[in-house]
Amino acid sequence: MYELYGAGLVKFLVIADAFPPMRTSAAVIMNELVCELDKQGHEVTVLIPSPLSKASCEAKDYEHFKLILALTPKTNDVGYIRRTVAEFIAPYIIYYRLRSASIANENFDGIIWYSPSIFFGPLISRLKKRYGCPAYLVLRDMFPDWAVDLGLMKKRLPYYFFKFVEFYQYTVADHIGIQAPGNFKYFNNGILERFRSKVDVLWNWITPGDPNIPCSINLKKTQLAGRIIFAYAGNMGVAQDFDLIMNLVELYKDNREIGFIFVGRGSEVPRLKLFAEKHALSNIVFFDEIDSVEIPALYAQCSIGLVALDPRHKSNNIPGKFLSYIESGLPVLARLNPGNDLTQLISENQVGESYVGFDACDLKVAADALILSLKYDKEISFRCKSLAHSLFSTKTAAIQIVDALNCRV
Repeated sequence: MYELYGAGLVKFLVIADAFPPMRTSAAVIMNELVCELDKQGHEVTVLIPSPLSKASCEAKDYEHFKLILALTPKTNDVGYIRRTVAEFIAPYIIYYRLRSASIANENFDGIIWYSPSIFFGPLISRLKKRYGCPAYLVLRDMFPDWAVDLGLMKKRLPYYFFKFVEFYQYTVADHIGIQAPGNFKYFNNGILERFRSKVDVLWNWITPGDPNIPCSINLKKTQLAGRIIFAYAGNMGVAQDFDLIMNLVELYKDNREIGFIFVGRGSEVPRLKLFAEKHALSNIVFFDEIDSVEIPALYAQCSIGLVALDPRHKSNNIPGKFLSYIESGLPVLARLNPGNDLTQLISENQVGESYVGFDACDLKVAADALILSLKYDKEISFRCKSLAHSLFSTKTAAIQIVDALNCRV
């Protein structure tokens, strides 16, 4: 048990737009953080927007936390304009809903919130004033700039609207946790430089899963049985850029010892399946999204984890799937954007191979080298697990956040 300031529990309000039963990486890591805070002796209330809530403000008590669901407009599977409007008004709706919630008369010692979404700033500002407490922003991507980098948005009026919203959330935050050292440069230039003193590196985190929980996917019952398996589990969208990975799959088309599995959902899934069908790729199998508790048992059937990031990204991103691979002992084949801290991290710790470029044949050279390492490097799995436990511990992340909020002696 950890020592806390003053007498009694330290109470935290955690705010995010993703939480179980959602299966996104954000939902998983925020649940892990909440459970760790509880384990360390804190009292945690989680507040999330929910279009599916049965009441304007619904409270549920769980073993490790209290959950507050605030009824808000739908933001998923809707058009961009409707989503933007819904996300913009959600903080104001949530604050109005909270007036009748069970936490209306409670006090909190600190607020922890996750971005994306970038729209929580007005809500956090009001809650800080109500509770008289500091707030910690867990910042995991730099929107809208990454959308500009990928050609999804131009620097026109919508961009500057989103920049204003982004700027405001930094103004509200007392502490900002970025996910890699390379992202410091984002706060070293222009108008954002004023927030540099608030910023520190908060590595992504992972809590070890239970490999004894069975997985609904059994690769022994597929055409890939007995092969060396490259696995990708997670979102398959425009931010990943799978074209080069699919070209790699095609280069291994006639190799009966190598197979690929893609597990998850995303806007690119139909296109990727069409590519596999068009090129008669029998060495790849697609599976729907599975529960995160099944992931360790899935990876126990695999050999190498795949990371795919669009090379046009200019910010640093340490994907949650990278953590889940190495925590399960899987070395990583990573296609990365130039300057990504992950390149050095993989190289220095010898936990896989990384590639920056556009040539599938060069990526295959890296893949072949990693396959060879599996045969002769008996320590690679141990190094992967060691890195996960030493640098990406949920316990360490929770302590860092609590210390930043000055809620620990």
